[in-house]
Amino acid sequence: MNKLKSIFTYLIPILFIPAIIAIGMKIFDEKKYAFIVLIIVVFTMIPFFITFENDKRINTRKTVVLGVIIALSVAGRFLFSPLPFFKPVTAMTIICGIYLGKENGFVCGAMTALISNIYFGQGIWTPFQMFAWGIIGFLAGIIGKYLDNNKLFLSFYGLFSGVLFSLLMDLWTVLWWERGFNISRYLATVISGLPIMGVYMVSNVLFLLLLTKPIGKKLKRIKIKYGI
Repeated sequence: MNKLKSIFTYLIPILFIPAIIAIGMKIFDEKKYAFIVLIIVVFTMIPFFITFENDKRINTRKTVVLGVIIALSVAGRFLFSPLPFFKPVTAMTIICGIYLGKENGFVCGAMTALISNIYFGQGIWTPFQMFAWGIIGFLAGIIGKYLDNNKLFLSFYGLFSGVLFSLLMDLWTVLWWERGFNISRYLATVISGLPIMGVYMVSNVLFLLLLTKPIGKKLKRIKIKYGI
């Protein structure tokens, strides 16, 4: 049973959610993005809920801690809104994945995109942002033991996350303009977006080096104190 849960936890972010986005882009037009987002939200929460323990107190504490991290991530995006593409969201999502696990990392990234876009603007890009930040948090949870207390590896993952986020968002750009995938347009979009990708990479590393140790230390203490 536990093995089945583990397999299902991997399948949802890696296979099911990308499939939902792809099918949604094919069947629905951009004005019906809200339906795609709703389905993604439901699937995003499934791995989170299937990891719940039987103890309701632990579940409540886990939810509260995750909610605080998401709130900080959203607030960070608001605070740095005057600086284009320079945001702490990716770093907060990675930190969440490292210390709270891959499921929580995915939820943090996906929900940060959804909630913060209430201010920044919702659109067909929202599902792509939810998946991009979510998968970054999910992967961080998988390799969390290598990222914790290893600044070199952490910095490398920050650079990688900047590249991954940029490539995924460039994919949305091409699908939106072309109404389908065009490799030539995609490569042109990636090349033209290299300066933005560079900003993503640098901001990720800076925020990770600044935030991981203090936030990680507090999360470790909370996990030990409350048995999360």
